[in-house]
Amino acid sequence: MENILQWFKTEEHEGKRCVFDPLRRRYVVLTPEEEVRQKTLFLLVEHLSVPSGRLAVEYSIKVNGLDKRADAVVFDAEGKPLMIVECKAPTVTLSQAVLEQALRYHSVLQPKFLLLTNGATICCFKTEKSILVAMDHLPDYNAMRD
Repeated sequence: MENILQWFKTEEHEGKRCVFDPLRRRYVVLTPEEEVRQKTLFLLVEHLSVPSGRLAVEYSIKVNGLDKRADAVVFDAEGKPLMIVECKAPTVTLSQAVLEQALRYHSVLQPKFLLLTNGATICCFKTEKSILVAMDHLPDYNAMRD
């Protein structure tokens, strides 16, 4: 119970509802997309056994010379990206445009896995011989490293 309270502790800050992000160790404004991100981070750490120290939130990358941010990236012990996580608000459909955004990040970081979610829908893909293949389940951290 303590872990779930840590993940979803909220407060008002300057008239805005904020949630404490235990990975970034600070309060962030609780937008619909942030709520999806926090629930997804909780899923990764608490249910898929991703060590919190191997998870970067709002990870900065350069894509075609432009500064971009992946919502989250899971790394192995050597710092190699294993999974990119792209979160959208519940009102955003996981469309081709969302997939293309995530693929731009994927082309730079080259992880084995790609996860897209809007909270209601989760799509997970695995890279097999340079082709993304849709998965019917979410891999835990051990499976990501295999």
